[in-house]
Amino acid sequence: MTHRLHRPLAIALLAAAPLAQAIGITDGRADYVAGYAGSTAGDLDVIGAFVTYNQGTGAFVLSGTMDADIGTTPGGFYVWGANRGAGTAGFSAQGFTNVLFDAVILVRQDGSVTVNRLGGGGSTVLPAGTAHITGATIDVLIPGGLLPSTGFAPAGYTWNLWPRDGNLPGGFGQISDFAPDNSNFGATVIGTVPEPTSALLLAAGIAGLVLRRRLSAR
Repeated sequence: MTHRLHRPLAIALLAAAPLAQAIGITDGRADYVAGYAGSTAGDLDVIGAFVTYNQGTGAFVLSGTMDADIGTTPGGFYVWGANRGAGTAGFSAQGFTNVLFDAVILVRQDGSVTVNRLGGGGSTVLPAGTAHITGATIDVLIPGGLLPSTGFAPAGYTWNLWPRDGNLPGGFGQISDFAPDNSNFGATVIGTVPEPTSALLLAAGIAGLVLRRRLSAR
């Protein structure tokens, strides 16, 4: 079952704070990385991704929607790459020269999250339930303090989402999809929201509404 937010809820959430233009991306179905030999059940195939940055709280909400319910492939997990200003092309040897990152956020099916700041920045492990999973969509709120700038203002960080099939040997061969395919995308910036829970609900509502409209337009 594909997760959808009801339109009235999404509209209410959109009205909760002043917004910039929504930026998130849609990604083609079944556009698996060449040579990938893992699960093609759909839950490791990104069809939409969205990042919201809340200037008031300094927090990020990362939202990804797959082509099947999260957990259809046991052992699958999801990696967000963030370019905070010093990002490098970690997959250039495989031809992905424009996927730039200097931090990765690993999200597991139990909702646990690990934030790795590359270049000696250390890592932070967040417990199960940190990420929220609803059908085919997974959302996670990351406090801004876990992703300090390496050159960009936080509102200017750029992002990419790549699922992995953990049942395969480690390395590039686990990666099923890049969203976008060979680039990063920016965040939507919002004003102050009363509390982190409201920020998560707001971003999820915006993401669902934008994704639904774009997929319907196809």
